[in-house]
Amino acid sequence: MVDKIEKDRVILHSDLNNFFASVETALNPELKGKAVAVCGSVEERHGIVLAKSELAKKAGVKTAMTIHEAKKLCPELITVKSHHDLYEQYSLKVRKIYERFTDRIENFGIDESWLDVTHSKIFGTGEQIANKIRAAVKSELGLTCSVGVSFNKVFAKLGSDMKKPDATTVIDKTNYVKTVWRLPVSDLLYVGKSTALKLNRYNIYTIGDLANSSREFLHSKIGKWGEALWMYASGLDDTPVKRIDEDDDVKSIGNSVTTYRDLENLTDVKMVLTYLCESVSERLIRYGVGKATTVTLSVRDEKLMWLTRQCKLQFPSVLSTDFFNAALDLFIKNYRWHSFVRSIGVAVSDFLSEGEQLTLGQNVKEYEKRVELEKRVNSIRKKYGSDSVRKGVTLCDKQFGRGVKPSDKGIVTGVRINSDQDGED
Repeated sequence: MVDKIEKDRVILHSDLNNFFASVETALNPELKGKAVAVCGSVEERHGIVLAKSELAKKAGVKTAMTIHEAKKLCPELITVKSHHDLYEQYSLKVRKIYERFTDRIENFGIDESWLDVTHSKIFGTGEQIANKIRAAVKSELGLTCSVGVSFNKVFAKLGSDMKKPDATTVIDKTNYVKTVWRLPVSDLLYVGKSTALKLNRYNIYTIGDLANSSREFLHSKIGKWGEALWMYASGLDDTPVKRIDEDDDVKSIGNSVTTYRDLENLTDVKMVLTYLCESVSERLIRYGVGKATTVTLSVRDEKLMWLTRQCKLQFPSVLSTDFFNAALDLFIKNYRWHSFVRSIGVAVSDFLSEGEQLTLGQNVKEYEKRVELEKRVNSIRKKYGSDSVRKGVTLCDKQFGRGVKPSDKGIVTGVRINSDQDGED
Protein backbone atom coordinates (compact mmCIF):
# COMPACT_ATOMS: atom_id res chain seq x y z
CA MET A 1 0.00 0.00 0.00
CA VAL A 2 1.11 3.55 -0.70
CA ASP A 3 1.91 5.57 2.40
CA LYS A 4 0.23 8.89 3.21
CA ILE A 5 1.57 11.68 1.01
CA GLU A 6 3.90 14.12 2.77
CA LYS A 7 2.93 17.79 2.63
CA ASP A 8 6.44 18.96 1.76
CA ARG A 9 7.91 16.31 -0.48
CA VAL A 10 11.26 16.28 -2.26
CA ILE A 11 10.93 14.49 -5.58
CA LEU A 12 13.65 13.94 -8.16
CA HIS A 13 13.25 12.96 -11.78
CA SER A 14 16.40 11.57 -13.35
CA ASP A 15 16.66 11.33 -17.13
CA LEU A 16 19.69 9.60 -18.65
CA ASN A 17 20.97 11.75 -21.51
CA ASN A 18 20.96 10.18 -24.99
CA PHE A 19 20.87 6.85 -23.19
CA PHE A 20 21.33 4.29 -25.98
CA ALA A 21 24.03 6.32 -27.72
CA SER A 22 25.73 7.07 -24.40
CA VAL A 23 25.91 3.36 -23.50
CA GLU A 24 27.44 2.60 -26.90
CA THR A 25 30.00 5.35 -26.34
CA ALA A 26 30.80 4.12 -22.83
CA LEU A 27 31.49 0.67 -24.25
CA ASN A 28 33.47 2.00 -27.20
CA PRO A 29 35.53 5.07 -26.20
CA GLU A 30 36.48 5.65 -29.87
CA LEU A 31 32.96 7.03 -30.34
CA LYS A 32 33.48 9.75 -27.72
CA GLY A 33 33.09 13.26 -29.10
CA LYS A 34 31.57 12.03 -32.36
CA ALA A 35 28.13 12.14 -33.91
CA VAL A 36 26.62 8.72 -33.22
CA ALA A 37 23.25 7.20 -34.06
CA VAL A 38 21.92 3.92 -32.75
CA CYS A 39 19.93 2.32 -35.56
CA GLY A 40 17.88 -0.72 -36.40
CA SER A 41 19.05 -3.39 -38.81
CA VAL A 42 19.53 -2.13 -42.36
CA GLU A 43 19.39 -5.68 -43.72
CA GLU A 44 15.89 -6.22 -42.33
CA ARG A 45 14.72 -2.71 -43.32
CA HIS A 46 14.61 -1.50 -39.73
CA GLY A 47 17.23 1.08 -40.68
CA ILE A 48 15.89 4.02 -38.77
CA VAL A 49 17.45 6.13 -36.04
CA LEU A 50 16.46 4.88 -32.58
CA ALA A 51 18.68 7.25 -30.60
CA LYS A 52 21.42 9.77 -31.21
CA SER A 53 24.30 11.47 -29.43
CA GLU A 54 24.33 15.15 -28.52
CA LEU A 55 26.46 16.07 -31.56
CA ALA A 56 24.15 14.18 -33.90
CA LYS A 57 21.17 15.92 -32.33
CA LYS A 58 22.79 19.33 -32.89
CA ALA A 59 23.29 18.40 -36.55
CA GLY A 60 19.55 17.89 -36.91
CA VAL A 61 19.37 14.11 -36.64
CA LYS A 62 16.06 13.02 -35.18
CA THR A 63 14.61 9.78 -33.88
CA ALA A 64 12.70 7.76 -36.53
CA MET A 65 14.67 9.26 -39.44
CA THR A 66 16.00 6.77 -41.95
CA ILE A 67 19.76 6.32 -41.90
CA HIS A 68 19.92 7.85 -45.38
CA GLU A 69 18.08 10.97 -44.23
CA ALA A 70 20.25 11.26 -41.12
CA LYS A 71 23.50 11.02 -43.09
CA LYS A 72 22.31 13.72 -45.46
CA LEU A 73 22.09 16.07 -42.49
CA CYS A 74 25.22 14.75 -40.81
CA PRO A 75 27.67 13.15 -43.30
CA GLU A 76 30.14 12.27 -40.53
CA LEU A 77 27.46 10.34 -38.62
CA ILE A 78 28.60 6.98 -37.21
CA THR A 79 25.81 4.40 -37.06
CA VAL A 80 25.82 1.46 -34.67
CA LYS A 81 23.35 -1.38 -34.17
CA SER A 82 21.19 -1.39 -31.06
CA HIS A 83 21.93 -3.73 -28.14
CA HIS A 84 18.84 -3.69 -25.94
CA ASP A 85 20.20 -6.30 -23.55
CA LEU A 86 23.12 -3.98 -22.74
CA TYR A 87 20.83 -0.98 -22.27
CA GLU A 88 18.75 -2.97 -19.80
CA GLN A 89 21.91 -3.94 -17.89
CA TYR A 90 23.01 -0.31 -17.65
CA SER A 91 19.52 0.74 -16.59
CA LEU A 92 19.73 -1.72 -13.68
CA LYS A 93 23.20 -0.42 -12.74
CA VAL A 94 21.87 3.13 -12.60
CA ARG A 95 18.97 1.98 -10.44
CA LYS A 96 21.47 0.49 -7.97
CA ILE A 97 22.98 3.95 -7.63
CA TYR A 98 19.54 5.42 -6.93
CA GLU A 99 18.98 2.79 -4.24
CA ARG A 100 21.85 4.25 -2.22
CA PHE A 101 19.65 7.28 -1.51
CA THR A 102 16.06 5.97 -1.26
CA ASP A 103 13.81 2.94 -1.57
CA ARG A 104 11.14 4.99 -3.34
CA ILE A 105 12.08 4.60 -7.01
CA GLU A 106 9.58 4.48 -9.85
CA ASN A 107 10.73 3.79 -13.39
CA PHE A 108 9.33 5.85 -16.26
CA GLY A 109 10.79 3.88 -19.12
CA ILE A 110 14.25 2.36 -19.39
CA ASP A 111 16.10 5.67 -18.98
CA GLU A 112 13.95 7.75 -16.62
CA SER A 113 13.00 7.38 -12.96
CA TRP A 114 11.34 9.31 -10.17
CA LEU A 115 12.89 9.22 -6.69
CA ASP A 116 11.25 10.37 -3.47
CA VAL A 117 14.08 11.61 -1.23
CA THR A 118 11.87 13.35 1.33
CA HIS A 119 13.32 11.20 4.12
CA SER A 120 16.87 11.10 2.75
CA LYS A 121 18.09 14.28 4.43
CA ILE A 122 21.15 12.44 5.74
CA PHE A 123 22.50 12.78 2.19
CA GLY A 124 21.73 16.50 1.94
CA THR A 125 19.11 18.62 0.23
CA GLY A 126 17.28 17.48 -2.87
CA GLU A 127 19.66 19.48 -5.04
CA GLN A 128 22.70 18.01 -3.30
CA ILE A 129 21.37 14.47 -3.71
CA ALA A 130 20.70 15.14 -7.39
CA ASN A 131 24.28 16.32 -7.85
CA LYS A 132 25.65 13.26 -6.02
CA ILE A 133 23.63 10.98 -8.27
CA ARG A 134 24.86 12.73 -11.40
CA ALA A 135 28.46 12.47 -10.20
CA ALA A 136 28.14 8.76 -9.39
CA VAL A 137 26.48 7.91 -12.70
CA LYS A 138 29.21 9.76 -14.58
CA SER A 139 32.22 8.40 -12.68
CA GLU A 140 31.03 4.80 -12.35
CA LEU A 141 29.21 4.21 -15.63
CA GLY A 142 30.44 6.91 -18.00
CA LEU A 143 26.90 8.25 -18.53
CA THR A 144 25.30 11.61 -17.79
CA CYS A 145 21.85 12.45 -16.55
CA SER A 146 19.70 15.52 -16.06
CA VAL A 147 17.81 15.72 -12.78
CA GLY A 148 14.80 17.79 -11.87
CA VAL A 149 14.16 18.55 -8.19
CA SER A 150 10.69 19.61 -7.08
CA PHE A 151 7.81 19.02 -4.67
CA ASN A 152 5.83 16.81 -7.06
CA LYS A 153 6.42 14.35 -9.90
CA VAL A 154 5.13 16.50 -12.75
CA PHE A 155 7.33 19.50 -11.96
CA ALA A 156 10.34 17.25 -11.27
CA LYS A 157 9.91 15.80 -14.78
CA LEU A 158 9.71 19.32 -16.20
CA GLY A 159 12.93 20.20 -14.40
CA SER A 160 14.86 17.30 -15.88
CA ASP A 161 13.75 18.39 -19.36
CA MET A 162 14.78 22.03 -18.94
CA LYS A 163 18.57 21.66 -18.89
CA LYS A 164 20.38 18.98 -20.89
CA PRO A 165 22.79 17.34 -20.80
CA ASP A 166 24.22 16.75 -17.31
CA ALA A 167 22.42 19.35 -15.18
CA THR A 168 20.29 19.80 -12.08
CA THR A 169 17.24 22.06 -12.13
CA VAL A 170 15.31 23.00 -8.99
CA ILE A 171 11.64 23.95 -9.23
CA ASP A 172 10.27 24.78 -5.79
CA LYS A 173 7.24 26.55 -4.37
CA THR A 174 8.98 29.91 -4.54
CA ASN A 175 9.92 29.84 -8.21
CA TYR A 176 7.53 27.51 -10.06
CA VAL A 177 5.22 30.32 -11.22
CA LYS A 178 8.14 32.16 -12.80
CA THR A 179 9.90 29.01 -14.03
CA VAL A 180 7.07 26.74 -15.16
CA TRP A 181 4.14 28.90 -16.14
CA ARG A 182 5.98 30.60 -19.02
CA LEU A 183 6.59 27.26 -20.76
CA PRO A 184 4.44 26.01 -23.68
CA VAL A 185 1.52 23.91 -22.48
CA SER A 186 2.86 21.06 -24.63
CA ASP A 187 5.85 20.82 -22.24
CA LEU A 188 3.58 19.63 -19.43
CA LEU A 189 3.68 15.90 -18.79
CA TYR A 190 0.71 14.06 -20.34
CA VAL A 191 -0.10 16.92 -22.74
CA GLY A 192 0.44 15.46 -26.20
CA LYS A 193 0.07 17.09 -29.59
CA SER A 194 -3.67 16.66 -29.96
CA THR A 195 -4.42 17.79 -26.40
CA ALA A 196 -2.20 20.85 -26.92
CA LEU A 197 -4.12 21.69 -30.10
CA LYS A 198 -7.43 21.38 -28.23
CA LEU A 199 -6.15 23.71 -25.50
CA ASN A 200 -4.80 26.17 -28.06
CA ARG A 201 -8.31 26.48 -29.51
CA TYR A 202 -9.34 27.97 -26.17
CA ASN A 203 -6.37 30.39 -26.06
CA ILE A 204 -4.42 28.19 -23.67
CA TYR A 205 -0.85 28.30 -24.95
CA THR A 206 1.30 28.18 -21.83
CA ILE A 207 1.24 26.15 -18.63
CA GLY A 208 0.33 29.38 -16.84
CA ASP A 209 -2.65 29.85 -19.15
CA LEU A 210 -3.78 26.36 -18.18
CA ALA A 211 -3.35 27.00 -14.44
CA ASN A 212 -5.25 30.28 -14.67
CA SER A 213 -8.14 28.77 -16.62
CA SER A 214 -11.41 27.82 -15.00
CA ARG A 215 -11.37 24.27 -13.71
CA GLU A 216 -15.06 23.95 -14.56
CA PHE A 217 -14.48 25.22 -18.10
CA LEU A 218 -11.73 22.65 -18.69
CA HIS A 219 -13.99 19.89 -17.41
CA SER A 220 -16.75 20.98 -19.78
CA LYS A 221 -14.39 20.92 -22.79
CA ILE A 222 -12.04 17.99 -22.05
CA GLY A 223 -13.77 16.12 -19.24
CA LYS A 224 -12.08 14.81 -16.10
CA TRP A 225 -8.73 14.87 -17.88
CA GLY A 226 -9.04 18.66 -18.19
CA GLU A 227 -9.36 18.92 -14.41
CA ALA A 228 -6.33 16.67 -13.93
CA LEU A 229 -4.21 18.82 -16.24
CA TRP A 230 -5.34 21.94 -14.39
CA MET A 231 -4.12 20.40 -11.14
CA TYR A 232 -0.77 19.46 -12.67
CA ALA A 233 -0.26 22.98 -14.04
CA SER A 234 -1.21 24.45 -10.66
CA GLY A 235 1.40 22.39 -8.81
CA LEU A 236 -1.22 20.21 -7.09
CA ASP A 237 0.03 16.82 -8.30
CA ASP A 238 0.07 14.52 -5.27
CA THR A 239 0.68 11.17 -6.96
CA PRO A 240 3.19 9.14 -4.93
CA VAL A 241 6.49 7.62 -6.01
CA LYS A 242 6.20 3.88 -5.53
CA ARG A 243 8.52 1.85 -3.35
CA ILE A 244 10.97 -0.58 -4.95
CA ASP A 245 8.93 -3.54 -3.71
CA GLU A 246 5.61 -2.27 -5.09
CA ASP A 247 4.68 -4.13 -8.27
CA ASP A 248 3.29 -2.12 -11.15
CA ASP A 249 0.09 -3.42 -12.67
CA VAL A 250 0.38 -4.30 -16.31
CA LYS A 251 -1.42 -1.55 -18.22
CA SER A 252 -1.03 -2.81 -21.77
CA ILE A 253 0.63 -5.48 -23.86
CA GLY A 254 1.65 -4.74 -27.41
CA ASN A 255 4.04 -5.39 -30.25
CA SER A 256 5.13 -3.41 -33.29
CA VAL A 257 7.43 -3.94 -36.24
CA THR A 258 9.11 -2.03 -39.04
CA THR A 259 8.86 -4.43 -41.95
CA TYR A 260 11.65 -5.27 -44.39
CA ARG A 261 9.65 -3.58 -47.17
CA ASP A 262 6.72 -1.17 -47.24
CA LEU A 263 3.22 -2.56 -46.89
CA GLU A 264 1.58 -1.79 -50.23
CA ASN A 265 -1.92 -3.23 -49.90
CA LEU A 266 -4.44 -4.72 -47.51
CA THR A 267 -3.07 -8.25 -47.93
CA ASP A 268 0.32 -7.05 -46.67
CA VAL A 269 -1.37 -5.38 -43.71
CA LYS A 270 -3.36 -8.52 -42.88
CA MET A 271 -0.17 -10.60 -42.83
CA VAL A 272 1.59 -8.31 -40.38
CA LEU A 273 -1.48 -7.83 -38.20
CA THR A 274 -1.80 -11.61 -37.94
CA TYR A 275 1.73 -11.96 -36.61
CA LEU A 276 1.35 -9.03 -34.24
CA CYS A 277 -1.99 -10.13 -32.79
CA GLU A 278 -0.75 -13.69 -32.28
CA SER A 279 2.29 -12.35 -30.42
CA VAL A 280 0.14 -10.11 -28.21
CA SER A 281 -2.35 -12.88 -27.50
CA GLU A 282 0.40 -15.35 -26.58
CA ARG A 283 1.81 -13.00 -23.95
CA LEU A 284 -1.59 -12.03 -22.61
CA ILE A 285 -2.43 -15.70 -22.03
CA ARG A 286 1.04 -16.50 -20.66
CA TYR A 287 0.96 -13.71 -18.05
CA GLY A 288 -2.67 -14.24 -17.07
CA VAL A 289 -3.42 -10.54 -16.57
CA GLY A 290 -7.02 -10.97 -17.74
CA LYS A 291 -9.11 -10.25 -20.79
CA ALA A 292 -8.45 -7.11 -22.82
CA THR A 293 -11.30 -4.75 -23.58
CA THR A 294 -9.45 -2.20 -25.73
CA VAL A 295 -7.36 -2.59 -28.90
CA THR A 296 -5.01 0.15 -30.12
CA LEU A 297 -3.58 0.29 -33.66
CA SER A 298 -0.52 2.39 -34.54
CA VAL A 299 0.54 2.98 -38.14
CA ARG A 300 3.51 4.91 -39.51
CA ASP A 301 3.75 5.58 -43.23
CA GLU A 302 6.81 5.98 -45.46
CA LYS A 303 6.82 9.72 -44.74
CA LEU A 304 7.16 8.90 -41.00
CA MET A 305 3.70 10.26 -40.17
CA TRP A 306 1.92 8.46 -37.32
CA LEU A 307 -1.72 7.43 -37.05
CA THR A 308 -3.02 5.88 -33.82
CA ARG A 309 -6.59 4.77 -33.18
CA GLN A 310 -8.29 2.57 -30.61
CA CYS A 311 -11.62 0.86 -30.06
CA LYS A 312 -13.47 -1.23 -27.51
CA LEU A 313 -13.95 -4.92 -28.18
CA GLN A 314 -17.51 -6.20 -28.36
CA PHE A 315 -16.57 -8.76 -25.70
CA PRO A 316 -13.48 -8.90 -23.42
CA SER A 317 -11.00 -11.38 -24.90
CA VAL A 318 -7.53 -12.89 -24.96
CA LEU A 319 -7.86 -14.23 -28.51
CA SER A 320 -5.67 -13.19 -31.42
CA THR A 321 -8.55 -13.37 -33.91
CA ASP A 322 -10.60 -10.90 -31.87
CA PHE A 323 -7.63 -8.51 -31.73
CA PHE A 324 -6.99 -9.00 -35.45
CA ASN A 325 -10.58 -8.23 -36.44
CA ALA A 326 -10.63 -5.07 -34.31
CA ALA A 327 -7.22 -3.86 -35.55
CA LEU A 328 -8.09 -4.55 -39.18
CA ASP A 329 -11.38 -2.70 -38.81
CA LEU A 330 -9.54 0.30 -37.34
CA PHE A 331 -7.07 0.24 -40.23
CA ILE A 332 -9.74 0.04 -42.94
CA LYS A 333 -11.81 2.83 -41.40
CA ASN A 334 -8.92 5.23 -40.77
CA TYR A 335 -6.01 4.68 -43.16
CA ARG A 336 -6.39 6.47 -46.51
CA TRP A 337 -3.41 5.00 -48.42
CA HIS A 338 -1.91 8.37 -49.32
CA SER A 339 1.40 6.53 -48.95
CA PHE A 340 2.64 3.03 -48.17
CA VAL A 341 2.97 1.73 -44.62
CA ARG A 342 6.43 1.46 -43.07
CA SER A 343 5.63 0.12 -39.60
CA ILE A 344 2.61 -1.05 -37.68
CA GLY A 345 1.80 -1.94 -34.07
CA VAL A 346 -1.01 -3.47 -32.03
CA ALA A 347 -1.58 -3.15 -28.27
CA VAL A 348 -4.34 -4.33 -25.96
CA SER A 349 -5.30 -2.79 -22.61
CA ASP A 350 -7.99 -2.20 -19.99
CA PHE A 351 -7.90 -5.72 -18.61
CA LEU A 352 -10.66 -7.53 -16.75
CA SER A 353 -10.03 -10.37 -14.35
CA GLU A 354 -10.30 -13.82 -15.92
CA GLY A 355 -12.91 -14.68 -13.32
CA GLU A 356 -15.18 -11.79 -14.29
CA GLN A 357 -18.51 -12.72 -15.84
CA LEU A 358 -18.61 -12.49 -19.62
CA THR A 359 -20.90 -9.99 -21.28
CA LEU A 360 -24.49 -11.06 -21.88
CA GLY A 361 -24.84 -12.46 -25.39
CA GLN A 362 -21.37 -14.00 -25.62
CA ASN A 363 -21.23 -17.74 -26.28
CA VAL A 364 -19.22 -18.80 -23.24
CA LYS A 365 -18.58 -22.39 -24.33
CA GLU A 366 -17.47 -21.34 -27.80
CA TYR A 367 -15.14 -18.71 -26.34
CA GLU A 368 -13.58 -21.24 -23.94
CA LYS A 369 -13.02 -23.70 -26.81
CA ARG A 370 -11.24 -21.00 -28.80
CA VAL A 371 -9.05 -20.09 -25.80
CA GLU A 372 -8.11 -23.75 -25.31
CA LEU A 373 -7.22 -24.06 -29.01
CA GLU A 374 -5.09 -20.88 -28.79
CA LYS A 375 -3.24 -22.31 -25.79
CA ARG A 376 -2.53 -25.57 -27.61
CA VAL A 377 -1.22 -23.74 -30.66
CA ASN A 378 1.03 -21.68 -28.39
CA SER A 379 2.36 -24.87 -26.79
CA ILE A 380 3.16 -26.38 -30.19
CA ARG A 381 4.97 -23.23 -31.29
CA LYS A 382 6.94 -23.13 -28.06
CA LYS A 383 8.07 -26.71 -28.55
CA TYR A 384 8.63 -26.81 -32.32
CA GLY A 385 9.17 -23.17 -33.26
CA SER A 386 6.96 -20.21 -34.10
CA ASP A 387 6.65 -21.28 -37.75
CA SER A 388 5.36 -24.78 -36.92
CA VAL A 389 1.73 -23.58 -37.02
CA ARG A 390 0.83 -20.74 -39.36
CA LYS A 391 -2.31 -19.17 -40.75
CA GLY A 392 -2.71 -19.25 -44.49
CA VAL A 393 -2.58 -15.49 -44.91
CA THR A 394 1.01 -15.44 -43.61
CA LEU A 395 2.28 -17.78 -46.34
CA CYS A 396 2.19 -15.04 -49.00
CA ASP A 397 5.44 -13.54 -47.69
CA LYS A 398 7.13 -15.39 -44.84
CA GLN A 399 9.66 -12.62 -44.23
CA PHE A 400 6.97 -10.41 -42.69
CA GLY A 401 7.05 -12.63 -39.62
CA ARG A 402 10.65 -11.81 -38.82
CA GLY A 403 11.00 -9.64 -35.72
CA VAL A 404 7.43 -10.26 -34.57
CA LYS A 405 8.18 -12.92 -31.98
CA PRO A 406 6.59 -13.15 -28.53
CA SER A 407 8.79 -11.36 -26.01
CA ASP A 408 8.55 -9.25 -22.87
CA LYS A 409 9.56 -5.98 -24.53
CA GLY A 410 6.01 -4.98 -25.47
CA ILE A 411 4.69 -5.04 -21.90
CA VAL A 412 3.96 -1.63 -20.45
CA THR A 413 3.58 -1.14 -16.71
CA GLY A 414 2.81 1.82 -14.51
CA VAL A 415 1.26 5.08 -15.66
CA ARG A 416 -0.26 5.15 -19.10
CA ILE A 417 1.33 8.06 -20.91
CA ASN A 418 -0.98 8.50 -23.87
CA SER A 419 -4.05 10.21 -22.50
CA ASP A 420 -5.25 11.88 -25.70
CA GLN A 421 -8.55 10.39 -26.78
CA ASP A 422 -7.51 10.18 -30.39
CA GLY A 423 -4.09 8.87 -29.45
CA GLU A 424 -1.97 10.92 -31.83
CA ASP A 425 0.95 11.43 -29.49
